[in-house]
Amino acid sequence: MTATVVLVHGAFADSSSWNGEIERLQAAGHRVIAAANPLRGVAEDAAYVRSLLDSVEGPIVLVGHSYGGSVISAAAAGHPGVRALVYIAGFLPDEGESAGELAGKFPGGTLGETLEQVPLANGVDLYVRQDLFHQQFAADVPDAQARLMAAGQRPIAAAALDEASPAPAWKDLPVYSLIPTADKNIPAEAQRFMAERAEAEVVEVADASHAVLVSRPDAVAELILRAAK
Repeated sequence: MTATVVLVHGAFADSSSWNGEIERLQAAGHRVIAAANPLRGVAEDAAYVRSLLDSVEGPIVLVGHSYGGSVISAAAAGHPGVRALVYIAGFLPDEGESAGELAGKFPGGTLGETLEQVPLANGVDLYVRQDLFHQQFAADVPDAQARLMAAGQRPIAAAALDEASPAPAWKDLPVYSLIPTADKNIPAEAQRFMAERAEAEVVEVADASHAVLVSRPDAVAELILRAAK
């Protein structure tokens, strides 16, 4: 049975970030679902994604970009359908770790200085400033496309980046990690640390930005297809 590929976007992005991968995965015969990650908190988002996983019959390859890596690590724990985890410029937190803590573990990240806060009744939402989005998030994406991404970005609740993760599924499943070497959100060194700890099969994409899923869909889809085999 062909695996269903479930794609989970991260902060400051949306499901359309995966369009290049969706085309390639569908062409290879896979059913694909690009989940709308709520970006409210690890436990809440993981419960949402797990409900989606529960609706899928047959084997699943679960893919997370950026903060979506924290979500899939929690959502897949103990799930009988998930056969592999694929992290695209993603967080692979261990129990008790947060995305914010891991992003700051090694030098090179500049996300913090580009964020703007929008107060809510029950907290704060974070956006990447539109005038800084291209250079921070998507430096290797054409300018016109980066402007569209900046305008349509989905905010993340500030508290989500500080929320401690539960015991992760990556300790019990095959793991694949794609690391863009010019990532300014999660330094490549931090991604290497997490991938090595998880004994992941690693692919590095030279000079690619955090938005590697948009700029290099061939490389990303190729790794997902490898996991699906």
